[in-house]
Amino acid sequence: MGNRVTRDDFEWVYTEQPHTQRRKEILAKYPQIKTLMGPDPHLKWIVSGMVFMQLLACYLVKDLSWKWIFFWAYAFGGCINHSLTLAIHDISHNVAFGNKQTKWNRWFAVFANLPIGIPYSASFKKYHIDHHRYLGGDGLDVDIPTDFEGWFFCTPLRKVLWLFLQPLFYSLRPLYVNPKAITRMEIFNALVQFFVDLIIYYLWGLKPVIYLIAGTILCLGLHPISGHFIAEHYMFLKGYETYSYYGPLNWLTFNVGYHMEHHDFPSIPGCRLPMVKKIAAEYYDNLPHHQSWIRVLWDFVFDDSIGPYSRVKRLCKLAKES
Repeated sequence: MGNRVTRDDFEWVYTEQPHTQRRKEILAKYPQIKTLMGPDPHLKWIVSGMVFMQLLACYLVKDLSWKWIFFWAYAFGGCINHSLTLAIHDISHNVAFGNKQTKWNRWFAVFANLPIGIPYSASFKKYHIDHHRYLGGDGLDVDIPTDFEGWFFCTPLRKVLWLFLQPLFYSLRPLYVNPKAITRMEIFNALVQFFVDLIIYYLWGLKPVIYLIAGTILCLGLHPISGHFIAEHYMFLKGYETYSYYGPLNWLTFNVGYHMEHHDFPSIPGCRLPMVKKIAAEYYDNLPHHQSWIRVLWDFVFDDSIGPYSRVKRLCKLAKES
C-alpha cells in the first residue's frame, strides 16, 4: 500500500479541447442531431418524485437508531441525493424547461437541491459553465485538482482518503482556484435550503437532517456511483481526456456516463445522449471507455501511474462575455 504515483505534474497540452471540433464534424454529417436538443419533458416529474421520496424517508427514519441512520443514508438516501446532484447537472444546461425559461430552470434546481441538505445548485451552475468552456483550463476549470492534491495524495492509502474527502475538495477548490463573487441566486439557494432544513428539524428532529446531509457527503465520497468523478476526465490512456461509461449505473445518474457525448453536445438532455452515440456511432465506438465505475475506483487507488495529477491541463484565453 506504499507505492507512490509516478506522475509529478499534470499532462500539459497545447491544443484546443477536442469536443468543439468533433461537434462541428458530427453536426455537419448528421444535422438531425439538432432535433435532440431542447428540454426533457419527463425530468421535472422524475426529480419531483425523488424529492418527495426523500421527504417521506425523513419521516420514516426519525425514530431509528444512529447506526441505522448512517446505514440508510449510505445505502439509500445518499444514492438518491447523488442522483439529484446529477439531475442538477442536467438542469444547469437548461434542459428541464428549455433555454427560454432560464429562471424556471434555476428555481427548479433549488427545489432539486432540497434533499441534499447543503446549498449547491447555484454555485454548481456558475462554475460548471467554465468546465465546459475551458475544459482543463489552468485556473479556470475547478474540476481539476490543485497541485497540493496531486503532490500529497500519491499513495494508495492517501488516494482512498482523497476519494473519501472529494465533497470537501469540490466545495473548497473553487474558492482557491477561481474565486467568484457570490450571486443573488446563491443567496436565495442558501436561504431556501436552510429554511427547509429547519422545517424538517422542527417537524421530525435532528436525525432526518443528519440522514440527508450524511447521505450526500458519504455518497459523493467513497461510493460506487462516485466512480463517475474519476471516470469522466482522469487520463487512463495518454492522449484521451474525456471518457464515457455505458453501464447500468447510467439508469441512476441521468446518463452522466455518456460523458464524451455530453461534452460534445451539452444542450442535449441525458435521456437522449444514447441517441447521439447511435446516430454518430463511428465517432464514439472506437474511443476508449470504461466498463465499470467500481473498477475505475480500484484502478485509481492501486495503479501507481494514476492519481490526482492524471489530468490534462491547458492554458485558455478568457472568452469575451456578451
